Amino acid sequence: MTIRLLLADDQDMIRTAFRMILGTQPDMEVVAEAADGEDAVEQARRLRPDVCLLDVRMPKLDGLEATRLLAGPGVRDPLNVLIVTTFDLDEYVYRALRQGACGFLLKDTSPTLLVEAVRAAAAGTTLISPAVTVRLLAHLAPRRATTPAEPEAPPVEPLTERERAVVQLVAHGHTNDEIARQLYVTLSTVKTHLANVQRKLAARNRVEIAAWAWRNGVCGPR
Repeated sequence: MTIRLLLADDQDMIRTAFRMILGTQPDMEVVAEAADGEDAVEQARRLRPDVCLLDVRMPKLDGLEATRLLAGPGVRDPLNVLIVTTFDLDEYVYRALRQGACGFLLKDTSPTLLVEAVRAAAAGTTLISPAVTVRLLAHLAPRRATTPAEPEAPPVEPLTERERAVVQLVAHGHTNDEIARQLYVTLSTVKTHLANVQRKLAARNRVEIAAWAWRNGVCGPR
């Protein structure tokens, strides 16, 4: 299956670079480009690409607001949005994930990681730049300890011991392959556990699973 892509960035050079990297992949096709957020949202709604790569700072409409319109909690049929930006700011990462983004990368990431992130987004999983993943989610633990918050509803079903182990590894940024190696199980078994966890937590992706683990103090030791 070909992964159809929309590239949105106000810099022609960045869009050209991404098009060269992604457009040459045998399973990817760039179907649209946009230089501002409004155009990105319009084209994304019309063309329904498999993955939308959005910059944060764009004219007319920034990438975070565009993400909310395309993938936010109120969107009936959300698209897969991958944020790719120059700015390594916790505020941007947190807002992007809360607005429904399924990945967050920095523009200086390697081409290999960019390709992997696009494939992950298209498959409904998540990839975040390793430089920001655990740092961002770890902030939720001390904040929860010092700031009163509304108690969260418990999972619809208790997590099994093995599911909790998977959640702990997800919370520390491990990939499915790494989890399989550490727990001595197959990759398909890891995916089954993650599917069960998503159902029990009503989580849309592994980022929400990891955030839940940090918020509820079940992230385990690193």
